[in-house]
Amino acid sequence: MYLSIFALFSVGLGPSSSHTVGPLRAGHDFVSRLASAGVLQRVTSLQVDVYGSLSATGRGHGTFPAILLGLEGWRVEEIGPDEAEARYAAWDLGEPLALGAQLGRGPGVDVRFAVEDMIQHPLTVLPRHTNGMKLKAFSGSGELLADDTYFSIGGGFIEREGDEHTNDFVQVDVPYPFDTAAELMQRCEETGMSISQVAMANECALRSEAEVVAGINHLWDVMEACKNSALTRTGRLPGGLEVRRRALDWHTRLSELDVNRDFEYWQEWVNLTALAVNEENATGGRIVTAPTNGAAGIIPAVGFYATHYAHASRGKDAQVIRENVRKYLLASAAVGNLYKKQASISGAEVGCQGEVGSASSMAAAGLAEVLGGTPQQVENAAEIAMEHNLGLTCDPIGGLVQIPCIERNAIASTKAVNAARMAMMGDGDHRVSLDEVIITMRETGKDMLDKYKETARGGLAVNGALTVNMVEC
Repeated sequence: MYLSIFALFSVGLGPSSSHTVGPLRAGHDFVSRLASAGVLQRVTSLQVDVYGSLSATGRGHGTFPAILLGLEGWRVEEIGPDEAEARYAAWDLGEPLALGAQLGRGPGVDVRFAVEDMIQHPLTVLPRHTNGMKLKAFSGSGELLADDTYFSIGGGFIEREGDEHTNDFVQVDVPYPFDTAAELMQRCEETGMSISQVAMANECALRSEAEVVAGINHLWDVMEACKNSALTRTGRLPGGLEVRRRALDWHTRLSELDVNRDFEYWQEWVNLTALAVNEENATGGRIVTAPTNGAAGIIPAVGFYATHYAHASRGKDAQVIRENVRKYLLASAAVGNLYKKQASISGAEVGCQGEVGSASSMAAAGLAEVLGGTPQQVENAAEIAMEHNLGLTCDPIGGLVQIPCIERNAIASTKAVNAARMAMMGDGDHRVSLDEVIITMRETGKDMLDKYKETARGGLAVNGALTVNMVEC
């Protein structure tokens, strides 16, 4: 089984990959199956049950309207925030759900179904995963036309009960397969290739090299556009926490302080990039899931360091910098494969160590690759970054990807830079392997109390909310 870089890094909407992107994809898959079965035009009513973490924090994450977008047939890779907002406004004015209208398979079906009609089960966890959804469709006579259960398993990936192939792993023979870091190191040793070269060769088993290059360039362009969009915004983030947008003010101040891009200010620029991307994510903006939306600022922020401060990029032309971006993202994705296969990237399953921790580890590996690290140094960088994110809880206040998520991305980005630089000072030899730290992360997630795993029942989600309420009173 192989996970492409374009599955691990995908374009979608904020604020959450598991709670927004995944539910939208589930809704789209469900209505696509209705159309394929030839029963879409017979649907007159729906039932949607939402379970566990999806229900507990779904309101702040936009879970429920995301399901509706999917049921209308919108694809998360194609719909923009303006189109999504237009649909939300139309429903608020009483417009019916246009079931399947965006599938391109004929007219949709108007169904009177809204967010308020969804049945929430925040304390009930389905056996497969805490992010569960049951979707049912009925005819006018009450006949059950479809009944499917979906799980949003992190990073925008979904699984449909009874269908093990829904989650974007593909059955394909790649030239250099690997499921563990040890196997990845072996492939590099056997071939003399770097980690990014191994990843590139595997990607070319799925599509042409030109398509891979164009696709990676597109991912980076979306990341850059996401950051730049945040730099035009002022005011407060939506959701009720009254979190002030800081990206524009920071950018203005930094541009005045650091006219010549002095190395002294690298950390401020990295922090700013992470902050900007996650502010845009919090508004429901267009985002690259990398590997999740809650951790989406880390890969772009460390990428900023790789393209502005790494010796391989400083003073180089645009073509060289693009090549470095591809190295960076390919090596990052190779490490992301390991987390997806051996553990989890779902905050609802293993806490924020699976989201921010994984992204920090991936970014550290990608930066070490750009810095000219050997495969062993790259693996070491990834291990260092995750080792010092172990035990990180997922407890966003109000179920919003704002506090502590935005600042946490900035902190984890500088951790990744430090991990890469530490690894580059050594020869790649280290006591704890990346595989061992990934397994430790997985086991730590199993032992973590559920209240610290995106349920809004512990940590800052409770104590921080109490503080906010007291201030408002």
